[in-house]
Amino acid sequence: MNEKDLQKFKNILEQRRAQIEYNLGEVQNESAGLRDSGATDEIDIANINTDQLIEQSISNQQKYELAEIDRALSKIFNKTYGICEMCEEEIDMARLKVKPHARYCILCREIVEKTTKF
Repeated sequence: MNEKDLQKFKNILEQRRAQIEYNLGEVQNESAGLRDSGATDEIDIANINTDQLIEQSISNQQKYELAEIDRALSKIFNKTYGICEMCEEEIDMARLKVKPHARYCILCREIVEKTTKF
């Protein structure tokens, strides 16, 4: 992969990282606002709890993606970005465009998915 492509992916990853950090901050602010709303009605409290569970699930997914982005940025720094962690072949550019923090090529990703499902 050439330097121009590496820089493009680095920018994409950094922008996505900033967006996730912003989202996580907004979720924290919104959760604090809901807790401090002073709701006393059982239905309102149930709705607040449901909203918080959904937001927590989304936050967990975004924290996982953030870790994957950090791993990808580290690979760019170490000049190993775009190399499959399993077969050590180059990951197809089309796959990286869809998922810039991909760790595996398509074939290896299928193997990983099949072996991790119970």
